[in-house]
Amino acid sequence: MPVLPGAEPYRHEGGETGVLLCHGFTGSPQSLRPWARYLAERDLTVSLPLLPGHGTRWEDMAVTAWPDWYAEVDRELRLLRERCSRVFVAGLSMGGALALRLAARHGDAVSGVVVVNPAIKVHGLSAYALPVARHLVRTTRGIASDIALESSAELGYDRVPLHAAHSLRSFFRLVDGELPQVTQPLLLLRSLRDHVVPAVDSARVLGRVSSTDVTEILLEQSYHVATLDHDADRIFAESLAFIDRIADRVGEEGTTAGG
Repeated sequence: MPVLPGAEPYRHEGGETGVLLCHGFTGSPQSLRPWARYLAERDLTVSLPLLPGHGTRWEDMAVTAWPDWYAEVDRELRLLRERCSRVFVAGLSMGGALALRLAARHGDAVSGVVVVNPAIKVHGLSAYALPVARHLVRTTRGIASDIALESSAELGYDRVPLHAAHSLRSFFRLVDGELPQVTQPLLLLRSLRDHVVPAVDSARVLGRVSSTDVTEILLEQSYHVATLDHDADRIFAESLAFIDRIADRVGEEGTTAGG
């Protein structure tokens, strides 16, 4: 199945600092492409992969599960590590959960983490119904394009395959258990008005990670897909400042150790 126009993966060969960007559930690289280009224009090496089952049609996603999505970002991280001296992971929504698991699993190979409206749990009664409902109903309504900016739209599915949603629930439970293994510097940006992921998810992340260098920034003008919303420029600038700060520190520590 051909990839939808705009949903293609994005890669840029830049300097010694690499950034892996992870898009969200039922979304595509389109939601993070402006962020990726912003970092690329500042000489960072950037990887923004297309997760399996995404960016085509929801029927393709229905036959994938969280190990497929995680394997893709894990592979991209390993490739970045071969190319760059330091690598940061970042993500939106479920992409935030992917980034946090990469940090938990890869330890010092990840220099820092940036998450925007991270999702860490499937909420509501529907979560408990998923194990049975997925065998009775194929899809539910989509969650894409929760954006305050009227001129902006997210390229995502208008239906959510319940088999994939059930797998997502399992993935979130796994990541939640691994959050204490996240020790890297963390920048979390959260929209005050988010109709997809409640604030309790960000609070859960902040309360369970073991990171000592933690910054939370509130986004007052955006909804869930903040990377395409009013606060996008702020997200880009704050993430770059965070990456530069941590990269400089890592560089100084490396110089000291080498001396």
